[in-house]
Amino acid sequence: MRLALLADTFPPLRSSGAVQLKDLSRQFARDGHDLTVMIPSSDILGSHVLEEIDGCRVLRLKAPRTKDISFVQRVIGESLMSSAMQASLARSPLADARYDGVIWYSPTIFLGSLVSRLKRQSDCRGYLILRDVFPEWAVDMGLLGRGIPYHYFKAVEAHQYAQADVIGVQSESNLGYFKTWSARPGRRAEVLQNWLDGEAEQGCSIRISDTPLKTRKVFVYAGNMGIAQGMDRLINLAAALRDRHDVGFLFVGRGTEADRLRRQAKDRGLSNVLFHDEIPSEEIPGLYAQCHFGLVALDPRHKTHNLPGKFLTYMRAGLPVLASINPGNDLAALIEDEGVGRASVDPAGADLPQLALEMLTAAGSAGSAAERCKELFGRLFSPAAAARQIVRGLRE
Repeated sequence: MRLALLADTFPPLRSSGAVQLKDLSRQFARDGHDLTVMIPSSDILGSHVLEEIDGCRVLRLKAPRTKDISFVQRVIGESLMSSAMQASLARSPLADARYDGVIWYSPTIFLGSLVSRLKRQSDCRGYLILRDVFPEWAVDMGLLGRGIPYHYFKAVEAHQYAQADVIGVQSESNLGYFKTWSARPGRRAEVLQNWLDGEAEQGCSIRISDTPLKTRKVFVYAGNMGIAQGMDRLINLAAALRDRHDVGFLFVGRGTEADRLRRQAKDRGLSNVLFHDEIPSEEIPGLYAQCHFGLVALDPRHKTHNLPGKFLTYMRAGLPVLASINPGNDLAALIEDEGVGRASVDPAGADLPQLALEMLTAAGSAGSAAERCKELFGRLFSPAAAARQIVRGLRE
């Protein structure tokens, strides 16, 4: 099939979404599909840059900046993004290209008008890969009220959903949110598991053996450190285990909360905690090869369900997971049922120290935990399975 894939993140960005889309695009190419990836870029000089990457065309389209800026600036940038991308596309060699299917990735919710244009131009179906339900999660977190901005975002959200023939959500529990939407003929919501490609270890610039955490059993967190993660519970966990000189905590990444968390760990004198800036995704397997457990955190105020990309990277590496997540999240049952770690749904994370100690004790005798992680990854989270499901949805 001739496919278009739209998103607001792609390498060289290092977010989990960028990594996922890189892996998915490679899989479409391996499966013999003709794929064009369209990405907004504020850094290019002209209207567009057309590249060939891993067997796919990548068309970077001039658009306003939307990353690492204030919330208001981001809203303005994302609101203008789709129309700016359309204007840039019109000046590109692919202005009149037609496709057999349009796929887009959310977040962001602001690609709807570009999707609509491409679908009309090609008379084809659309598949929305939905990784979080915005603005609902922002309301749950107390970041957004139900005033004018909320209703604006709801209108944009509804326009995005109206372009989809199939919506792939992360969790069975999220299907209920789309019950009314799915009632219209020709529409379907389904669970589309997250995915991640296998990555060979290529070394890592972080050498734990050269840090104060050497010889310790290391709990690692690699990824975004923002409000949505609620990571104070992990700092509290480290403080509770500060007298265990065989245990350490490594936090790698960036985000709006990263500097504050660093200061908090320093102010509390936590010698068992180490922070490091974001590293290239290619170094993640090499980092995890030096660690023993993975950490997942989602703010307990979340009411929607998601499966963080970092969970997949831990499973791929064979790292059992200690998760502190919102009550009712399907991820808790997955972790416990598959025997790949422990999950806390206590909003304060008060049980995290006990769960961590149980994992440390079990690590000496349950050597199969790493194999269970890898088996789960291979069974549920391969790009091949995701690509087949998306193509099936477009062909129907």
